[in-house]
Amino acid sequence: MKYQSQLVAKNYFIAAILLFTGQILFGLIMGLQYVVGDFLFPEIPFNVARMVHTNLLIVWLLFAFMGAAYFLVPEESERELYAPWLATLMFWIFLIAGALTVIGYLLFTYSDLAALTRNELFPTMGREFLEQPTITKIGIVIVALAFIFNIGMTVLTGRKTVISLVLLTGLVGLAVFFLFSFYNPDNLVLDKYYWWWVVHLWVEGVWELILGSILAFVLIKVTGVDREVIEKWLYIIIAMTLITGIIGTGHHYFWIGTPDYWQWLGSVFSAMEPIPFFMMTLFAFNMVNKRRREHPNKAAVLWALGTAVMAFLGAGVWGFLHTLAPVNFYTHGTQITAAHGHMAFYGAYVMISLTIISYAMPIMRGRTANGEKAQVLEMWSFWLMTIAMVFITLFLTAAGILQVYLQRFTEDPVPFMVAQQKIEIFYWLREFTGLVFLIGLVLYIYSFFVKEENVAA
Repeated sequence: MKYQSQLVAKNYFIAAILLFTGQILFGLIMGLQYVVGDFLFPEIPFNVARMVHTNLLIVWLLFAFMGAAYFLVPEESERELYAPWLATLMFWIFLIAGALTVIGYLLFTYSDLAALTRNELFPTMGREFLEQPTITKIGIVIVALAFIFNIGMTVLTGRKTVISLVLLTGLVGLAVFFLFSFYNPDNLVLDKYYWWWVVHLWVEGVWELILGSILAFVLIKVTGVDREVIEKWLYIIIAMTLITGIIGTGHHYFWIGTPDYWQWLGSVFSAMEPIPFFMMTLFAFNMVNKRRREHPNKAAVLWALGTAVMAFLGAGVWGFLHTLAPVNFYTHGTQITAAHGHMAFYGAYVMISLTIISYAMPIMRGRTANGEKAQVLEMWSFWLMTIAMVFITLFLTAAGILQVYLQRFTEDPVPFMVAQQKIEIFYWLREFTGLVFLIGLVLYIYSFFVKEENVAA
């Protein structure tokens, strides 16, 4: 490890993995409630389990992104972090705020939580993925501003590279678009229109810049390929990401009362969104094939390659399957959407977070890579989690296709709950593969505790 301040990232990575584990546990609870409706009721109703599941996803990924930035920016900038103490302070503020919010979800009804946090003074609650109380949202903004200040000053006063500038652009975009979570108009169409400016422009816009920069950093480190070659690829990928992702927001505007032209704009540009992900796959494999050295951290290389492939499949292929307006007319809001969401988030953002953690944690513990036994366990965790997610996606896709036919396409459509009963088998299969995924995650965590001889640099 070149810079002492990179150690700040360790707490962020540990918190990210713990919150990730919580997210999976609540996912399993929610998955079981699909087929056993009274499971843990009234202690943890379905709406609360879903809220905790999705909110933990967002929060732990933000912890992972922050940890990644605190680890890679000092190396890219060739200087210590501008204010390590600020990074540590913001870690505890963010962690405590996040924990209190989740506890609030579990202990209070949502309306009581809104009253307790005085939501009526500045109403922002009640929207999917943005359920956090206003006070929590304000805390997130404070943490984000301090984080961007810290990273920004480190970049601006040190060496400037394409990777650090792309990362900083993505992080600034993340903070700016989150501000739309405070805009809560009474008109429902207007509300959904701007709601997507947070949800879509995060995951199909600025987060992809963060993904690209982290992947480029890891590939430089593990392959030894010239920085100039990797940076050229990165420029092309982020250009295509922004061109397709920004206008591609229109595929969310098909059926919410917006003008007809969004059906054309949304269909055309979102159909192009797989292109940057396909380029990312070519990029990753190309760089590994051209590598000048065999890095001892083979597990990190596997995660990097897996990120590129799974992001293309989840965000690219499964996104394209139902993104055209004539198809989306039937599939909108079905389990096909859930299938796409699960594989896209896992492939693009979960796997890149696990990639940088896999690469950075051994270094912060004084070694180039974990030992052979630990890496074998970690590779097992890779395959268990990845194969489980593929099957979760396939089962949800099958459930969605049957749901579309039974509810929306057939000449004699059945009621929603009748369709749900007929696709119940896929929910049981999804729950089983979710347990396999959890086993993979436990193996990933355990691999860092295997005691072996240090791998030489």
